[in-house]
Amino acid sequence: MKHRRPRHRRQVIARAAGTASALAVALGAGMTPAMAAGNTAAKPAANGFSPDQTDQAEQNTPWAPTNDEAVLQKSISAKTLSAKTLAAGRANTSGLQLTMPAPTGKYSVGMVGLHLIDKSRADPYVSGSKSRELMVSLWYPATNTSGHYQAPWMPSISGAHFLATRGLSPQQVTLPKTAGHVLAPVNTKLGKLPVLLYSTGLHSDRAMGTALAQDLASRGYLVVTVDHTHDANEVQFPGNRLEVNTMPAGTHSSDTLKVRAADIKFVINQLSTLSKGGNPDAGKATLPSGLTKSVDMSRIGMFGWSLGGAAVATSMQLDSRIAAGANLDGQFFGSAQNKDLKRPFMLFSSGSHNRNNDSSWRTMWSHLKGYRVDIKLKGSAHLSFSDNEWMVPQQARLLGISQWQLQQQYGTIDPTRAVTVQSVYLAAFFDQELSKKHSTLLDGSSTKYPEISFVR
Repeated sequence: MKHRRPRHRRQVIARAAGTASALAVALGAGMTPAMAAGNTAAKPAANGFSPDQTDQAEQNTPWAPTNDEAVLQKSISAKTLSAKTLAAGRANTSGLQLTMPAPTGKYSVGMVGLHLIDKSRADPYVSGSKSRELMVSLWYPATNTSGHYQAPWMPSISGAHFLATRGLSPQQVTLPKTAGHVLAPVNTKLGKLPVLLYSTGLHSDRAMGTALAQDLASRGYLVVTVDHTHDANEVQFPGNRLEVNTMPAGTHSSDTLKVRAADIKFVINQLSTLSKGGNPDAGKATLPSGLTKSVDMSRIGMFGWSLGGAAVATSMQLDSRIAAGANLDGQFFGSAQNKDLKRPFMLFSSGSHNRNNDSSWRTMWSHLKGYRVDIKLKGSAHLSFSDNEWMVPQQARLLGISQWQLQQQYGTIDPTRAVTVQSVYLAAFFDQELSKKHSTLLDGSSTKYPEISFVR
């Protein structure tokens, strides 16, 4: 089914910021994923409920979300959004001002959005398409940020869509600015930057990894957050064109992961073009000064949350250029978990999830033949590894979410602390594996970060 594409005057902001998807709050918290989805097929389906459970013994595990990006009961169908609602996203807003955790690294952060078109393959979610379009955001250590505006967490049209689908308006909620200064010059004194790719949860989009992306950029990484178009609930393209989720019901998770892995391989190819002085943006958008000289194609890592975590393993099997990977609380699907992987891998789980209650993690662990580490974040829940962690608690009153519901879905850890600890350990892992800087944090428990425990 085709969705109507609103056409408005082109805005620079459409390139500059990421999109975001539904707030992940499961009002039917007592339902297991299989019950909620009505899914009993032997092959897991990417039907809006992730992870998709195939093992009956694991269907009632407390870590499993009912939906990565659950739409609230007050949600409005994307196809019913009116031009008036979308126009409201461009109006001056007031009401609740959301804030996000500030980066903890020593560098300022720059940001640029790119529109990429893969003409070598069709979009699997659009009948008759001849190419696959993606939006990505690049986050990097920057200098001379003065005069470069801070990118919003998402641009105006997708922001209006995001709020409207949960019964909120820009007059009630003002989405935050990020730490990313649009088109700020790259800090070239750092030399070529190691690259980290990010894939998000099922029907989520790249904005859900913004807090981690900007924090890692402030530590010296070039972080590329990727939107998987028509899998994501919304992606805003140049010209204020909005594309929404058109994934067919019952799409198998293993097939979804193949699409995502192909997306990642294509993005890496475009980074290679960038590293050689080219401009891969479809509209030849302005690039930040120093960017083409700062992409280190010899040091590429990848991390992802939920289904995006599973996408890391699938992508690493497809593309050997990804030297190290980290899965943030995502169940594995498809054949990747059954194949040996000789490159470094991190399993990073929520407080109630790990190899003891996820057979896919046990299987994957047995096939990790390179450096491997398995850590758990005490007090966290599955949704703690996305920007929902800091966003939803701030909106709880407007959304009618109780403290009990917050703790069920986001755990008891402080949101800012959750982001900080995740960033610290991701940086420690990738510093060690991409830059050969050994971190004692990976050797065992730390009094500085008591929330982290190691699964041996």
